[in-house]
Amino acid sequence: MDSCKIHENATKCSVNTMECFMVLSTQGQKISIATLCGLFGTLCIFENSLVLYLIFSSPTMRRKPSYIFISSLALADILASIIFVCSFVNFHVFNETNFSKEMFLLQLGGVNTSFSASLSSLLLTALDRYISISRPSKYKLLMTRKRAWIALGVLWVTCATIASLPLLGWNCCTLDSTCSELFPFVDDNYLSSWICFIMVLLGCIIYAYVHVLWRAHQHVAYMEKHQAQAGKQNTRMRMDVRLAKTLVMVLTVLVLCWSPVLILMIHSIFARLSNHLRKVFAFCSTLCLLNSMVNPIIYALRSKELYSSLRMILSRFRRQLKASEESPEAESTHKSSMIET
Repeated sequence: MDSCKIHENATKCSVNTMECFMVLSTQGQKISIATLCGLFGTLCIFENSLVLYLIFSSPTMRRKPSYIFISSLALADILASIIFVCSFVNFHVFNETNFSKEMFLLQLGGVNTSFSASLSSLLLTALDRYISISRPSKYKLLMTRKRAWIALGVLWVTCATIASLPLLGWNCCTLDSTCSELFPFVDDNYLSSWICFIMVLLGCIIYAYVHVLWRAHQHVAYMEKHQAQAGKQNTRMRMDVRLAKTLVMVLTVLVLCWSPVLILMIHSIFARLSNHLRKVFAFCSTLCLLNSMVNPIIYALRSKELYSSLRMILSRFRRQLKASEESPEAESTHKSSMIET
């Protein structure tokens, strides 16, 4: 089916037209997508679940606003991986169309909510570091646990509301408007608005991190100049600089993984997409899962508290494994000595 026919069918609202959006034509492409989704999704769920366990098993970490935001990011990534993998593989690999328009928009809303909440959690984490470095003396007064949980509540409600708009009526079927070439039943104007929302989030994160990097550079220069005064203040500065670098790494991965998807979405609004570009978009969508998978790895490598907690758990597991392996040997040795006696 050529691009022209796809565009014509995309403006109709029959469930049968969803076949036009199943762009994977060969078995090799379907196997590749299924493999990528299965690998990234499984690792993402495991790693983010481990991050949540490490945070909430530590009384110290679960009380800090920065780790509360990181736990929100981990939860959003888990939900995104589950909903995205199930719906994406079911649609593109198994070509399942036995569901209603409402069910499809509900699944799409779940994916949008999770990924938007993930990005918004990064924004809150960036603002947390921004306040910590720009106003270190007032940080504990400005960023309390209560305010952190309120901010998270507002974040999730906002993301869920925006993602639910197509299901609530802002779709091309209800409005009889132009549908998107990338998503069935999705109105082009809604897609434009959602892209603007994501771009605003990215812009705010970039602004916060640019400021954080600038202040971190000042802290490094201050520490080098006043090395003799190394104490509690310098220790806090080192922690802020380290965490700032960690979050910049997270932001870099985020931009690299989301840029291809956003560029193709913007291109689809202003120009008609070919079959090749729509296939590229399907594969680029798996980069969002890659981003969710890489985030916990960066935390484990860069966060001293998370890394120490992980090492304690691994060492405890090794001791238990070693004890279970040595126990049968000790028992058999004891039995043999009894027989000899």
